[in-house]
Amino acid sequence: MSANAPNHPKPSRQLTLFDSICIIAGIVIGAGIYEITPKIAANVNSVPELMSVWIIGGLISLAAALCYVELATAIPDEGGDYVYLSRAYGPHLGFLFAWAEFWIVRPGSVGMMSFVFARFAHELVAGTRLSTGDAGRDFVIFAASTIVIITLLNVLGVRTGKTTQNLLTVLKVVGLVLIFLVAMFAPAHVSTAVISAPSEGPPPSFSLALVFVLFTYGGWNDLCFVAAEVKHPERNLLRSLALGVGLIAAIYVLFNIALVRAVGLESLRSPTVVSDFVGTRFGEAGSRAISLLICLSCLGAINGTLFAGSRIYYAVGTQHRFFAWLGNWSGKWDSPARALTLQGATAFLWVVAFGMLAGGEAGFDRLLAFTSPVFWTFATLVALSMFILRDREPLLQRPHRVVFFPVTPIIFFLCCLFMQHSAFSYAAYLQSQRHGISPEAIATACVLIAGTAISFLEARTSAS
Repeated sequence: MSANAPNHPKPSRQLTLFDSICIIAGIVIGAGIYEITPKIAANVNSVPELMSVWIIGGLISLAAALCYVELATAIPDEGGDYVYLSRAYGPHLGFLFAWAEFWIVRPGSVGMMSFVFARFAHELVAGTRLSTGDAGRDFVIFAASTIVIITLLNVLGVRTGKTTQNLLTVLKVVGLVLIFLVAMFAPAHVSTAVISAPSEGPPPSFSLALVFVLFTYGGWNDLCFVAAEVKHPERNLLRSLALGVGLIAAIYVLFNIALVRAVGLESLRSPTVVSDFVGTRFGEAGSRAISLLICLSCLGAINGTLFAGSRIYYAVGTQHRFFAWLGNWSGKWDSPARALTLQGATAFLWVVAFGMLAGGEAGFDRLLAFTSPVFWTFATLVALSMFILRDREPLLQRPHRVVFFPVTPIIFFLCCLFMQHSAFSYAAYLQSQRHGISPEAIATACVLIAGTAISFLEARTSAS
């Protein structure tokens, strides 16, 4: 019997416009604004360049969001990109996307946020009974424990997951507003520790800065994974994506304007610029408050990523016989409990593995290089799917057609190609700094080969 048989529980439409915006903002506004901003500043030569790269990133994200609105309102099912790719290119490619999301993109994204959370959580508890005294061990324990706890919260149901998301999103936005106000009213160019871009890194590159910017904007499309749970999707998907991306872009640009005014571009290149700045104003209490805010931001991003991502595997379970057990919506918990549990377990394993192999900053960079090429390859295919579906299914009801067609999706597609090239270039650069083929590259190849083989094996078994 199909997981979507009449007697089986199904997801219900209970996400409001506010819930939807909180999912978007909560996923996107993670630790990236603190962790990546110095990397972006290190790859530009002037304040106008810095502002322009953030604005360009916002415009690209808005153009992409408008494309996703057409897809999501025309096909308002659970699974987002998985559904669009399956419909445009066939079930094999759709499955390969879900497989890559499960093994690479989703655990990699969660891992990056978990690494940042662990670093700042360790700073908060250092010297207390919550610390083991071994920074490396603390790092792995905090990161892995966070994934376990948040997975369990989401297993408890949609209401628990969305309430957690709303609370964390509101707290992180309020925190960013407070930092903005402090920076705007502080004397211009307050002295902080000036740390230039690492000499060992690649030379300043506007394209690399854009890669980092689009990473900080990444995740807004996760709302489409839960489209079947959004109330009045024909209007709330457009509103939430447009308002969510607009809000995020405004916060990012204003945040950078305030920090540049307060500390200058050179100091903005310091990896600890925010905590240094607030520390000079409010002492140790201010620095600890920033660490707590960054931890909350990470938790919001992790929660939203796990909440939305599990719907991909739930959708796979409803359509693929080999994975039908994943297509179970728990009537007791009102959640895709099996998909959530398996996704949490995978993220847990990746965090432990990368925490032991690289740890800290290196672990973050390696996971970014590990996930970005795969993510942008499938994003490029999603951009093309708009043209394919318009041609193949002209009678499909599209409540919101993308404006300025075909210009807007062409912009989206070209930007995806650029980001795909930049992501592969960044991964190649990190690879060149090491001896031999990295474990991440081997793992990626194995995952994609295995996913392709399983998809065709399932098809042949079903046919026979």
